[in-house]
Amino acid sequence: MWKSPEPRFDVASAVCQGGRDYQEDAIVTDFPSGSDIGMAVLADGMGGHAAGDVASNIVVTEVFSELKFESANFAERESAIPDYLTAAAANANACVRDYVQDNPRVRGMGATLASVVVVENRLYWMSIGDSPIYHFRGGILRQLNEDHSLAPQIDAMAKSGLIDEETARNHPDRNCLTSVIIGDRVARADCPRLPFRLEVGDIVVVASDGLQYLEESEIARILNRYRRRRSAEIAEHLLTAIHALGDPDQDNVSFAVIKLNHDRPARQALRRKPAGLVEQNMARPTRVVPMTEPGAATPAKARPQEPPLRLVSGDKG
Repeated sequence: MWKSPEPRFDVASAVCQGGRDYQEDAIVTDFPSGSDIGMAVLADGMGGHAAGDVASNIVVTEVFSELKFESANFAERESAIPDYLTAAAANANACVRDYVQDNPRVRGMGATLASVVVVENRLYWMSIGDSPIYHFRGGILRQLNEDHSLAPQIDAMAKSGLIDEETARNHPDRNCLTSVIIGDRVARADCPRLPFRLEVGDIVVVASDGLQYLEESEIARILNRYRRRRSAEIAEHLLTAIHALGDPDQDNVSFAVIKLNHDRPARQALRRKPAGLVEQNMARPTRVVPMTEPGAATPAKARPQEPPLRLVSGDKG
């Protein structure tokens, strides 16, 4: 029996509303079979602010569309991927600003951003806010990006003995963001120039901070136990663990699980058609031909009116 080759990436995403009245996270993944390039974009709307769901959808839509448009350049201009990530975030910030200017009642809305691009086994990423990007290998879970909230400072106070761990864990300012896409100056954006190199079997989890209601040790335990399973199954087990907490204050949860199945060289890189190129010798190109209405008779001596047009598809070469 014929068996299709194993894809380079195994990817699944998941969402959970938690204890919130609305879903303010947004996420999109794109890892086409046959391609050695993929991407994931996630945004977490600012909880408690006007139209956080609108902000997250604007950010994900703008960043993803920008990256998708440039994706044909990734293979040949890989070193420019951090520039593409940065430009996409800047455009999303401008779109949020324009939306707020047109709709003053939603002033204060904003969203975090976590975006990743994977080329073969090389991971490029950018983050603004507190949405974590986790990497799991050999039983060890680590967060690749920094947390742009007051949580790290509060944890540092607990570590130095200024406050106890329980106070730090439940501190009311813990989730206050120090950088966010809000249509104004972005205080901080992390985007390394050099890629993070993945190994076969590695797992990357791009998530909103709602996943952090689980202790990192529990996330690591789940990833380690099901590391040989499909990403969809891993995602289900993470969601099950979230539901098992039964926390009435559970934040929205969105995340993508990305596994690297193999690191064999790319068979064929996708290339963008050069701007201005006009192909002269295409086999059966798509064309437009005139069609008369079925059953309509054309008078012998009368000049026929301009008939409607119908698109006839064919090979695009």
